[in-house]
Amino acid sequence: MEALVKFEHVSKCYPNGVRALRCIDLTIERGEFISIIGPSGAGKSTFLRSINCLNRISEGKIYLDGEEITQKKGKQLRLARRKVGMIFQNYNLVYRLSVLQNVLHGKLGYKQGIKGLFGSYTEEEKLEAIALIEELGLKDYVYSRADELSGGQKQRVGIARAIMQNPDLLLCDEPIASLDPSSAMITMEMLKDMTKKHNITCIANLHQVDIAKQYSTRIIGLKDGNVVFDGRPEELTAEKISEIYGTDLGSLTMEGEKKYA
Repeated sequence: MEALVKFEHVSKCYPNGVRALRCIDLTIERGEFISIIGPSGAGKSTFLRSINCLNRISEGKIYLDGEEITQKKGKQLRLARRKVGMIFQNYNLVYRLSVLQNVLHGKLGYKQGIKGLFGSYTEEEKLEAIALIEELGLKDYVYSRADELSGGQKQRVGIARAIMQNPDLLLCDEPIASLDPSSAMITMEMLKDMTKKHNITCIANLHQVDIAKQYSTRIIGLKDGNVVFDGRPEELTAEKISEIYGTDLGSLTMEGEKKYA
């Protein structure tokens, strides 16, 4: 079976001269739950956002579901992006709208013309959205405004919206960075369960190494734009973590965050 995502000699250099990615070659198979770890400035967000062309790479090629995505523009790019859902650190919800309306926005990529402009949804789509909201433990908040929710609840709405898109791949850019440890664990549990249930491959940028080891099937470590680790969670030793971050494991875990908060 064709790899879901393939990087061939991918590099990214920003106009200010910062080289965020350096000749990366790797493949991502369907069904994987991958965590990207590394210090700030390692290239994690650039790596993630290059997959759906939110960041355009400088060199190389990226293939999505067997098709090169790096050269796509306009309608072709919009069609390719249907396959890729995204979850953001700061949720990116429309706070004046209800939970249901925010989740339905996951279908906007399938709407055309006046329907897309005014957010016209079918009864079937509304029932699908409500079912997702209930799956994520938000049954009592379907018609609540998004700004009335806690941080963890907002991120669950973000997960539902992304899955509503019916993607093959879910990109999560620091999905728990704005959450307290308890909400972070609940969010990761739901993210793992929902992607498995809906057959979605997941790639998440994470700062907490212990969380990455607990939930991932594979971990990729970045440092200065280079892939310096790519393997199973049990292969990520304390020595390798120290090499990636230049610090000990204690300050890179959820417990470490609570200790030093």
